[in-house]
Amino acid sequence: MTFRGHAYLTYAVWITLCVAFVSALIGGRWSLAFVAALTFVLSIAPALAVARFRIQLPLSFFAGIVLFIFGTIFLGEAFDFYERYWWWDIALHGGSAVGFGLIGFLFVLTLFEGDRLAAPHWALALITFCFAMAIGVSWEVFEFAMDQLFGLNMQKSGLVDTMWDLIVDMIGASIAVLAGSAYLKGRDRRGLARVIAEFVRLNKRFFTRQR
Repeated sequence: MTFRGHAYLTYAVWITLCVAFVSALIGGRWSLAFVAALTFVLSIAPALAVARFRIQLPLSFFAGIVLFIFGTIFLGEAFDFYERYWWWDIALHGGSAVGFGLIGFLFVLTLFEGDRLAAPHWALALITFCFAMAIGVSWEVFEFAMDQLFGLNMQKSGLVDTMWDLIVDMIGASIAVLAGSAYLKGRDRRGLARVIAEFVRLNKRFFTRQR
């Protein structure tokens, strides 16, 4: 899919949310209207945040964020995809782990101003993996807290659900590590390594020693 395709996909999600919001209001489905509005606001929040810090995101990465929020809140909660499709939660956990792993990798790479030779590959791999896993563990703690404090059922089958989520997080984090390694080795013309290269190109002021 081209970058233009990613932009069209993002706009398609926003249009879907707007149509769902209006339809829900007309039909008096207030909970669906709220979920649609919340999803829309959260999906544009990253764009506002990066604009505040003058960061440019590759369209593919931004589209991934929008789709993740759309799948988690709107499809997952409003249309009960978590119960309809057993693999839905697995896909979202894996995707989020990959995304957070890439964010961790890019953050550390900025400390070396983009110098691939100066940045120790093992350290970036370790930090990338640990950052993604830390986010995953924090989410599991949040689910546990919500279940205990408010009587929800976010953990589904309890310990089994938590452990499978963490295993999927490990797989996603490992994929992010491989993408970062490919970028450091100069293999950045395809896949997730290409997304990293695109981010570096769009934000050269953070990577002044890129080589």
